Amino acid sequence: MFRIPESIAAVGKERINGFPVEGFVYGEGPERPELMLIGEAPGEFEIVDGIPFVGRAGKELMRSLGSIGLSREDVYITSAVRSRPYRWGMKKERDGTLTERKYNRPPTQKEILAHAPVLDYELANVKPKLIVTLGNVGLQRLLGKEAKVTELHGQLLEKPVRCLPDLSSTAYEWTERLYRIVPTFHPASVFYRPSHRPDLDADWLSIGKLLEEMRNV
Repeated sequence: MFRIPESIAAVGKERINGFPVEGFVYGEGPERPELMLIGEAPGEFEIVDGIPFVGRAGKELMRSLGSIGLSREDVYITSAVRSRPYRWGMKKERDGTLTERKYNRPPTQKEILAHAPVLDYELANVKPKLIVTLGNVGLQRLLGKEAKVTELHGQLLEKPVRCLPDLSSTAYEWTERLYRIVPTFHPASVFYRPSHRPDLDADWLSIGKLLEEMRNV
């Protein structure tokens, strides 16, 4: 199993300090997996359990993996940001009272930049056959803002990815190495946009076929 060194985790925790985020979730999986999955950021369940994709979206992701004969143990799961970005909001309880609670929110560009060295380390050291980005945040972290999951989902891309040249940098540079990437929708997208499901299922079947071809090379 691969796990980032504590020194890299410490860099991530220090750089994200001061942002409205909580906790820190490590990536999880084998060192040479067939797939590396890159999501957005942990949510409230992931922060409690310390494991990526354990909530409702996690069940959906396991269903997709299962459709191509893989399980959580076969893949390396990580995300662009390792701490849960939250916002405060009011929740109406069953008895009508309002309580203040934390809600998930998408990470900002500055938060993604803060945790860039953590993902850079994984990209350099985990050796997947294929990277699957889950949603726009993971995709754009690698390929820039012009990359859109609605346009690129299910396609095999062979491209360099964005990385920070050093810890003082505020601008990404491109890696010399090319990575094989297939973008697809975030598993949670089917909850608020059910029309994505046929595309999501088709993307995963394409990913399964690609892996079969790679195994036979």
